[in-house]
Amino acid sequence: MAEKLFSSADKKAIVTAIQSAEVSTSGEIQVHIESRCKGDVLDRAVVVFDKLKMYQTQDRNGVLFYLAVEDKKFAILGDSGINDVVPEHFWENIKEQMTNRFKAGEFTQGLIEGIKEAGTQLGKHFPYQGDSDINELPDEISFGS
Repeated sequence: MAEKLFSSADKKAIVTAIQSAEVSTSGEIQVHIESRCKGDVLDRAVVVFDKLKMYQTQDRNGVLFYLAVEDKKFAILGDSGINDVVPEHFWENIKEQMTNRFKAGEFTQGLIEGIKEAGTQLGKHFPYQGDSDINELPDEISFGS
């Protein structure tokens, strides 16, 4: 159901944003979209983070954008490596920017802007490692029920 809320062009734009953000960093960004989130959104994001094995990046620098579209909930979850170096309230500031887009019904644009900002921070703290840098996690959007 959640997958149908985004057109093919929207999905492609989100994946392109992930790939563009990862060009300048060894960090990894993933997007997971579901229809519903029962309970606390951050707790659910932690479960999804674990399910996607995002903790397995070498530098613990994965970032998850989790959305439950029908329940109008979302969370951004960074692994310990990135959380140790970004400024306080960093994720909240990105969420605030995204919320403004989401309220206007611009889910794709909100995600793209959040991904871009996360990529900028990842690039500052975890620069691209050249030929030795591998894409540790898939760039494709994952969908739940």
